[in-house]
Amino acid sequence: MNEILSHSEENYLKEIFHLSEGTNQKVSTNALAERLNAKASSITDMLKKLAEKKLVSYIKYKGCELTDEGEKIAVQIIRKHRLWETFLVNKIEFGWEEVHDVAEQLEHIQSIKLIDGLDKFLGYPKFDPHGDPIPDKEGKISYRKSKIQLSETVINSLVEVVSVNEDSLSLLKYLDEIELNLGTELKILERYTFDESIKVKIVGGQELNLSKKVAENIGVRFISEI
Repeated sequence: MNEILSHSEENYLKEIFHLSEGTNQKVSTNALAERLNAKASSITDMLKKLAEKKLVSYIKYKGCELTDEGEKIAVQIIRKHRLWETFLVNKIEFGWEEVHDVAEQLEHIQSIKLIDGLDKFLGYPKFDPHGDPIPDKEGKISYRKSKIQLSETVINSLVEVVSVNEDSLSLLKYLDEIELNLGTELKILERYTFDESIKVKIVGGQELNLSKKVAENIGVRFISEI
């Protein structure tokens, strides 16, 4: 497809991809409306428009899904977004809580030569500053197979932080304050049944009590038992 899409159209494709990622289910208009903070009527109008362009398959009351072409475009938008985030953090020293909104603007740049050059300049990174996988030039995404939520870990295990949810600015700022970053190793000390919070110890650092909500938004990989 050679037609240039609007920023709004690209955003819809990207969010449909995110909502359906890892599932075989169609995305409901309600879920999309919540994600985009838009009215259901606006969502329906855009889905009809994207369906006419053969980028989504949409049936009223049954949700939508990306076509092969729609998914191809969505993955390339995500690739650009995550490469720009990596550039901003690694080369211009932005904080990881600062880059999302800037990358939202830069992801709509159309120059393939620029994006391929950016990828090469950065050394073909596999993951962005939040630990999310960066699709390659062909659209292949290499997911971390062993990643689990911190909230799912067991007591007396040693884990490494490999991803955080970039959608919450307040979460990223909080993690900066407590010095919990990608690559941080944590010992899981205790789990509290009352509120499902957990006590962890940063290897070489402080002990922390983390709420269930925080733990659900941190991805880790198991290292060993302690």
